[in-house]
Amino acid sequence: MNAVAYDTGSDTGLDERIVEALLAKGRLKEPDLARARRLQEETGGGLLALLARLGLVSERDHAETVAAVMGLPLVSAKDAPELPPEGVGLSVRFMKQFAVCPVAESESAVDVLMADPQDAYTLDALRLATGREVRPKVALRSEIGDLIERWHGQGRSAMGAIVETAEGEGNGGDLDDVEHLRDLASEAPVIRLVNLIIQRAVELRASDIHIEPFENRLKVRYRIDGVLEEGESPPANLTAAVISRVKIMAKLNIAERRLPQDGRIMLRVQGKELDLRVSTVPTSHGESVVMRLLDRETVVFDFKRLGFTEHFLPQFERVLEQPHGILLVTGPTGSGKTTTLYTALSRLNTPDVKIITVEDPVEYQIEGINQIQAKPQIGLDFANALRSIVRQDPDIIMIGEMRDLETCRIAIQSALTGHLVLSTLHTNNAAGGITRLLDMGVEDYLLTSTVNGILAQRLVRRLEPTHAERYRATPEEIDKFGLRRFQPQGEIHLYRPRPSPLSPTGYLGRTTIMEFLVMNDELRRAVMRHAGMGELEQIARQHGMRTMYEDGIAKALAGETTIEEVLRVTEDA
Repeated sequence: MNAVAYDTGSDTGLDERIVEALLAKGRLKEPDLARARRLQEETGGGLLALLARLGLVSERDHAETVAAVMGLPLVSAKDAPELPPEGVGLSVRFMKQFAVCPVAESESAVDVLMADPQDAYTLDALRLATGREVRPKVALRSEIGDLIERWHGQGRSAMGAIVETAEGEGNGGDLDDVEHLRDLASEAPVIRLVNLIIQRAVELRASDIHIEPFENRLKVRYRIDGVLEEGESPPANLTAAVISRVKIMAKLNIAERRLPQDGRIMLRVQGKELDLRVSTVPTSHGESVVMRLLDRETVVFDFKRLGFTEHFLPQFERVLEQPHGILLVTGPTGSGKTTTLYTALSRLNTPDVKIITVEDPVEYQIEGINQIQAKPQIGLDFANALRSIVRQDPDIIMIGEMRDLETCRIAIQSALTGHLVLSTLHTNNAAGGITRLLDMGVEDYLLTSTVNGILAQRLVRRLEPTHAERYRATPEEIDKFGLRRFQPQGEIHLYRPRPSPLSPTGYLGRTTIMEFLVMNDELRRAVMRHAGMGELEQIARQHGMRTMYEDGIAKALAGETTIEEVLRVTEDA
């Protein structure tokens, strides 16, 4: 039989190369690897399989690294044909056990999806069983399982299989009885169901999970790169059990279903340390639960990675380096304001400065910064915490949000007495930040003497660069979006997303579009005469401010995002 045309190496040698690649990419940590090696000495077996079983490496990281090291294609099992190849008679048990699934055949060869193509034993078994050359392609283990189920099983997905074992569990008994609910939520199928929902969110790179009960169904949706997508949902009869399970994990009171509650879950999923913020609110058909996933390992506090261009960064850093005054970041919820502030704090965090923050909630822990969690229910709100902070002799203060006049006044007082204050505001653009503070009752003379700069931002989906399709902009598009302002000469090209194995939508991750208003004498005079938002923006633009829309269009022309994304999040569209 012909050998497969790629480097099989020895089993162990390939495993080690894959492990080294995982370490180099930061997808695996040294202490976790040491733990797995100790366990391997006791139990035997393959190291990669053990890492996957312990949840130290995610399926996607495993598949991408194996494909890269072995030079094999990474494919999505979801793109497999409707029907399986007819001439390959492998038993379902074998396919499930070794996570392999033949997807195409010719007279001399068989294309096989494999989760572990480095496993020489499985390859030999496949060659013997098919009597042909085996051409491996790498795919995610869970996707291979779903495909085997679709083709050779009862067409159930992983969730369907769990639900089948849980059938009837949500029906019996009184769902108003807290003890019965607690028992239901502790049943193995319900635990596996909730774990699967969280695991799917990690695989999809979701930032939020929405579990919403309706009259006849329980809806599960994931927010991926800022856009909600519906996922597979558990049956309606398990609604109470699933929601109670999440509440138990978040240490909430499962007997209280009339009031909103907040909690958090610390969890390790697929090798990632996850921090889930949980919020429940009562709706007409039960409690709606939203879980915000904070992946402590993937967040990178780096201005360039956030989308700060050479146009913005120098001015922003100049304002950051001022010894006192206020720097505001504005935008709606979920526009990346907090991440920008954390990045600024990381830049300022040196041994010779004292930084104190007051937040609700503390999202990321940063070494060397004193972070205070606001607790309004015991009287520790932003204003009260700020009064105490000033007596702690800080150099830099970060306030989670300017919510009321009292907080604004203390922040301004702190800025006047020589502190640098960073905070956020909920307004739609940079000039709106000034008018909002005036509307809240802040005196104009205090505002002009303390505010140094206001950054407004939005998040847009970033194109997956290897598959983005470049096309020539039509004359209508050039006129409509004013593209000639950005490129006076030559042909203008834009980009559109194309699905790829890495991303079904053609987008991967997000980047920031922003506008930065720096206070100057002309703007201060305009604030003193209470000029409107439009006039303030006009003055800022005369002094070189580029609006969010303009920044977005520039990024669309550079192939980072699409015009549609910019229009989706900016109002000057």
